[in-house]
Amino acid sequence: MRRLIAASSLIALGACSGIPLEDTTTRSAVLAETTLPPMKTFAASPPVPPQRSNANIAADFLDLHFQLESGRNLPVFTRFEGTITVKVTGQPSETLGMDLRALIARLQSEAGINIVQIAKGEANITIEAVSRAEIRRTLPQAACFVVPNVSSLQEFRRSRRSPHTSWANLRDRSKMAIFIPNDADPQEVRDCLHEELAQSIGPLNDMYRLRDSVFNDDNIHTVLTSFDMLILRATYASELRSGMTRDAVAARLPAILARLNPGGGAFSPEAIRPTPRAWIEAVQTALGPGSDPQARRIAVNTALEIARREDWTDHRRGFSHYIAGRLLQSQDADGAQTHYAAALAAYDATPGTNLHRAYVVTQMAAYSLNRGDWNRALTQIEPALVTAEIHQNATLKATLMLLKAEALDLAGRPETARAVRLDSLGWARYGFGADWAVRAKMREIALLSPRGAI
Repeated sequence: MRRLIAASSLIALGACSGIPLEDTTTRSAVLAETTLPPMKTFAASPPVPPQRSNANIAADFLDLHFQLESGRNLPVFTRFEGTITVKVTGQPSETLGMDLRALIARLQSEAGINIVQIAKGEANITIEAVSRAEIRRTLPQAACFVVPNVSSLQEFRRSRRSPHTSWANLRDRSKMAIFIPNDADPQEVRDCLHEELAQSIGPLNDMYRLRDSVFNDDNIHTVLTSFDMLILRATYASELRSGMTRDAVAARLPAILARLNPGGGAFSPEAIRPTPRAWIEAVQTALGPGSDPQARRIAVNTALEIARREDWTDHRRGFSHYIAGRLLQSQDADGAQTHYAAALAAYDATPGTNLHRAYVVTQMAAYSLNRGDWNRALTQIEPALVTAEIHQNATLKATLMLLKAEALDLAGRPETARAVRLDSLGWARYGFGADWAVRAKMREIALLSPRGAI
């Protein structure tokens, strides 16, 4: 299940300037009144092998496949056997088909999975496109989700509390249903496709200890990574089959990973530090819907305390500080920067966290811009822009480009600023969706600049 801790919400810039958006005219008003340019999408990125030891990847594989998110153990390994067919029903958004075709092509080429899309007949995996309201009426905390042994939302509602739809009772896989919002922005739809289709054919667990995976409820990664593709490729290795026990799978994994990921033998294993359930619950309370401000503050302080007590120096410590900064910045922007600096220190100590850094740097660049330090803002933005492109995150890329345009305006380079701002809008249309959402983001970022109101 993809939770409502959406990636787009993680880069909302907050009330840095303290000026009500609806009461102010900004320099972006002229652009906001014009027709927006066409939507932009990403080309496929070349895969980069995961930079971790095969011993760690084997441990991750076992915990991903033999546990649920709740921590409950699963007795046997399950996967589809034979060709996997996928069909779309409901009322899909305009971009769903394009992104699904691209995802299936990656699963075929990078993960070696025999998966095809069909238009008619019974499919192993049915992707039903419904409204966000329909999804939330069924699972209030979900942006999208996958269920075994059903083919429609109506069928799931009839049998949702029966053993038939329990992941814990699964012994093999033959039929799944994925429920995707048809009224969300294009990037959210794509992100849901990646996470839910990957979980329908592969691991059922999400683990915060993974820094390079969509199988992580922090939602930092929004498209399947090379680590994820390796996990999926190993899932469909010929040495494995549905019904195998954890010990049986563990015995075969070293040879499987040595064949599929020979470079993983060159890395030294890292110590595995489990994530306490109390930290997970604190993070979900701090970021999830329905919590009041006091509950969020208590939750983020709890997450920070657990991170300190566990003596983490990895991305989980960084994420604890990042969400603390996010929740603090509207009341104490200077204090929030202290947390962002601590987050960066943790990410600097953790390989493979460039995308995590980019989220933090976005907040820090907004702070620099708000104080008129355009040079520092530009220095912070440039490497983060490259990271956003590599990880195909249009929401992040558009936000950074709009920040860059404001910084260029402050630097006295209005023509360059206008070109960057205009270029950002095609990415914003993919990342934020509706024209009103794109224009709202433009106004929000324009107001961060000391020159924001006219």
